[in-house]
Amino acid sequence: MRLAHRLALLTAAATTVLIVFGGLVTNTGAALAVPDWPTTFGHNMLVYPWSGMVGGVFYEHSHRLLGALVGLLTLALAGALARVGGRLAWLGAAAVLAVVAQGVVGGLRVVLLADALAMVHGPLAHAFFALIVTIAVLTSARMATPAPAVDGGLRGLTLAAALAVYAQIVFGAFLTHAGRLDLHLAGAVAVFVAVPMVTARVRRGGDGFAAALARPLLVLLGLQLLLGLGSYLARFSPIWIPGGQATMLLLPVVHRLVGGLLLAGVVALAVRVRAGGRARVLAVDGALGVAR
Repeated sequence: MRLAHRLALLTAAATTVLIVFGGLVTNTGAALAVPDWPTTFGHNMLVYPWSGMVGGVFYEHSHRLLGALVGLLTLALAGALARVGGRLAWLGAAAVLAVVAQGVVGGLRVVLLADALAMVHGPLAHAFFALIVTIAVLTSARMATPAPAVDGGLRGLTLAAALAVYAQIVFGAFLTHAGRLDLHLAGAVAVFVAVPMVTARVRRGGDGFAAALARPLLVLLGLQLLLGLGSYLARFSPIWIPGGQATMLLLPVVHRLVGGLLLAGVVALAVRVRAGGRARVLAVDGALGVAR
């Protein structure tokens, strides 16, 4: 279990860097800097000369190399989880399927010149990241600590918050590729209602592990608000932004990354709360058994 946990953390870290480079590819317009796939200008992707990695090719090819690294780490993680068995083995298999699907969608976006696939590629990356973080939580030593019983209302609220954050990530892809600012603003309202409600309920619940997961979410939420406002001003207003082009490039990239971290945090919290829900069911069943 310890090996699986370390591999999950390493895969999550590599995926974080991959998401950053994915944002750089999008915001520099480098998505089609390399016109072929799975090769790179006819070369095997892994042996493409470093001297050719300039301009947009640097961002796109680095993104591909990082994707290959994440794929290899995911395979290693799935192998470690298979030795553990049970639901963790199934989660490892799901992670492999997700990373393969992500690679294929990214490649087809290049080969088919299909902008619609870009709106699938980004949200799928965040879903994969959330899955890897979930595996890291489930394999952590702190999950061995029994979760206090929670009511079904809190479980439903954490699930609703996770869905709201993921919908907002999807709406962000629609904003980037289709200009749908209205959807993204509506999603932001839902997130800023749901996430604080969840963190407040969890911190009152007496579960130290869940509370530790919840506290950073408010920090991420506040940071995301500032990044969102900055990204809006940089793209949709004539207001001068300090840092010029570099700031205009980095703001949306970091905004996407923090959105992914927020999703992963809410999903991890939902996993822990669900464990508390099982504890409540077992407690109720035990009480009914005593009564009988």
